[in-house]
Amino acid sequence: MEIKNLSPLELAFIGDAVHTLFVREQILNGDKKKINDYHKLASLYCRATRQSKVLDKILSILSDEEKDIVRRTRNAKIHHSAKNSSSADYKKATCFEALIGYLYLKKENIKLEEFLKLSMEET
Repeated sequence: MEIKNLSPLELAFIGDAVHTLFVREQILNGDKKKINDYHKLASLYCRATRQSKVLDKILSILSDEEKDIVRRTRNAKIHHSAKNSSSADYKKATCFEALIGYLYLKKENIKLEEFLKLSMEET
């Protein structure tokens, strides 16, 4: 798979899965809960408003290549809307997911883990 040939929304598709899996693993490593509680907790970290805030935090430390991924995603035509967030937050969340997908596929594991951990920090 050629990463450069993937659209920003394809990167976001992968990034969403990577982020969700990371969040779920972290939750399972925590205190034991009922399965419904796991889902509620995971949804707190995987919502657009949360991902939007993480993107805002990391924008200043991104490389030029990473900023380009964010820019291309921001300019992409997104045909979905968020249920519980603004369209601006949804757009930024999609940028965050595309960045995560990009880092995952590039095997930039140190930066990927840093950003994923940031997404789990208390705000």
